[in-house]
Amino acid sequence: MVPAVLMGCSDEEALQVDLSKRKTLVAPRQVKAITYAYLPQYSHTISYQRHRQLLEYLRKFTGLPLRQIFPDTFDEHIKMVERGEIDISYSNPFVYIRLAKVGATAFAGIVEPSGNPDFQGQIICRRDSFDIKNISDCRGKRWVAVDPESAGGYLFPLGLFYDNNITVSDFETVDFAPGPGGKQEKVVLAVHAGAYDIGTIRKGTLDVVSGKINLDDIRVLAETRLYPGWVYAARKGLDPEVIRVISEAMFALNFNHEPDREILASAGMHGIIPVQDSEYDPVRELVGKLGLTQ
Repeated sequence: MVPAVLMGCSDEEALQVDLSKRKTLVAPRQVKAITYAYLPQYSHTISYQRHRQLLEYLRKFTGLPLRQIFPDTFDEHIKMVERGEIDISYSNPFVYIRLAKVGATAFAGIVEPSGNPDFQGQIICRRDSFDIKNISDCRGKRWVAVDPESAGGYLFPLGLFYDNNITVSDFETVDFAPGPGGKQEKVVLAVHAGAYDIGTIRKGTLDVVSGKINLDDIRVLAETRLYPGWVYAARKGLDPEVIRVISEAMFALNFNHEPDREILASAGMHGIIPVQDSEYDPVRELVGKLGLTQ
């Protein structure tokens, strides 16, 4: 191998490189960890920012090596839980009842920033959409929703339309936010840009995009009824002792305690409470009413 001499264009001294001496580089090994994933309703950056402090807290409290991972889609999240690649899933209740079918178990739910453990979806339009005054006016319009697996961003509003005798076939188009992550934000931005007449989102999303658009341009046309909130589920086969210590750490967070309040508020929560699988039966009933396949 002929030694190579790298010459710069400046007055810097030339650096001689001996290519006969080589070293094999080995990628660092991934440390075995308890994997934690947030259903990708927002971008990965926002998912990380929201849950970073909570993960740090759980590591310190439990001594467990927890690592947050980032599925790109709702469907990928579900399949990763089924394959045992996600140990702790944080998802909406609609996705949870699918996870329960593959053996996942709910062990904790969140209290919303409102102080209520339930949450709801919203139907939005542009404020200057003067032809849309109520739900009936949504017939024949272009609808953009978050994802077919989204609870607040699709299923709950679909139930509200159903109760008002409007079905999917009554819309000009029904599309879902494209690409991985950030889907809630994309729905708001699409409606704001006028690409769609109406959009459906989880209540609370408008706060997330407040720095990107003028929220005065958006009008909340209607809100769905309340349904059971977001849920933590353990994959099938996860060590019960791991679930116990993580649960204990979550339930110990107190919104009235300043350091805990910062962790919870960052994650968009007021608290974390124990839940049971049967609490999600109203979502199962909605799925049955709409004739959706689970």
